[in-house]
Amino acid sequence: MIQCTQCELCEIGPDGRRVFKCDPFSNIKEPECVAKWQLIRLDMLLVSYQSMMRWQKEMEPMQRKMMKYVDREMNDIDESDKWKIDEDEPPQDEGKEPKPDDPGKL
Repeated sequence: MIQCTQCELCEIGPDGRRVFKCDPFSNIKEPECVAKWQLIRLDMLLVSYQSMMRWQKEMEPMQRKMMKYVDREMNDIDESDKWKIDEDEPPQDEGKEPKPDDPGKL
């Protein structure tokens, strides 16, 4: 098995960063290269997930404030609409049909 640093598909930049030009679908030299490529991609996925989690933790206090504000506004709207509902009247049975022997409800 050759090392990635010995492969012509690996370039090392002046800052020591490695750039891999290998593609698992077209130009892999050895079977072990596929496993290495998968590890590199998995590491990239992990780094992006961790950065997303850091960003979400930074946004959490603002999201909590926004949700408190939204809850307060919704409660204010509900409270201001209470006058539309007369609490003294019993709730009407909307699903029931009037009895035929009751002439007042026909």
